[in-house]
Amino acid sequence: MLVKQLLSMKSDHAKPWIDAGTIVTIRPDTTLAQAATLLAEKRIGAVVVSTDGTRPEGILSERDIVRQLGKHGPDVLGQPVSGIMTTQVQTCTTGEDALTILERMTQGRFRHMPVVDDQGRMLGVISIGDAVSGRLKELAAEKEALTGMIMGS
Repeated sequence: MLVKQLLSMKSDHAKPWIDAGTIVTIRPDTTLAQAATLLAEKRIGAVVVSTDGTRPEGILSERDIVRQLGKHGPDVLGQPVSGIMTTQVQTCTTGEDALTILERMTQGRFRHMPVVDDQGRMLGVISIGDAVSGRLKELAAEKEALTGMIMGS
């Protein structure tokens, strides 16, 4: 399965309140408190940080915020996300294999990856849940095909 297929399956995913084509972004000068509010409102685990809304400059997850709260207390919520966001953002393209992306996410211990075009503009965001869901659908289809072959249908 390709990343392109994962993106197309997102509309069937478990978050019907978010349009599959929507890329939730925040600016680098957004405060952690504002970012936390956005994550809660959208019921998402991470948000892409982007000045222009089209190119990823960083990514901020719920875990990033919780770690900062644990280290520095609630005063950190007034700080800009640019100070704690992950700046080495891993991206992928629509033509990449979803299993390879799943392996990259697992090895890198991250859960969200922007999908970009050849010019680095975002087309969407996939989560590790999207990749696992896609893989499970692939395995189910393979099982069905093999069962059909064995049963002679």
